[in-house]
Amino acid sequence: MKKIEAIIKPFKLDEVKDALHDIGLMGITVTEAKGFGRQKGHTELYRGAEYIVDFLPKVKLEIVCSDDLVDRAVETIMAAARTGRIGDGKIFILPVESVIRIRTGERGEEAI
Repeated sequence: MKKIEAIIKPFKLDEVKDALHDIGLMGITVTEAKGFGRQKGHTELYRGAEYIVDFLPKVKLEIVCSDDLVDRAVETIMAAARTGRIGDGKIFILPVESVIRIRTGERGEEAI
């Protein structure tokens, strides 16, 4: 099993969620996040004063899936989240040692 963590632009969340649902992934955890990468934020004008926005709003998706679904899930996230502009995000893939469903006590892939 693998855990996929994707940091994407907030307005792409619905597209990514729908695309993942279409390939059969049901469980997604979404967290609002702030951060920056290479773009290092940007400047904005507010009431005539310029200020720096260095932490941009992002959304973090966490998905745990079986090894055979990882490549499809990653390709789906990339296709749905891509705008072609800087700040589209990142995807991290981590190994998952074990999963336990609290309600039933199921373990492993059955608990996903």
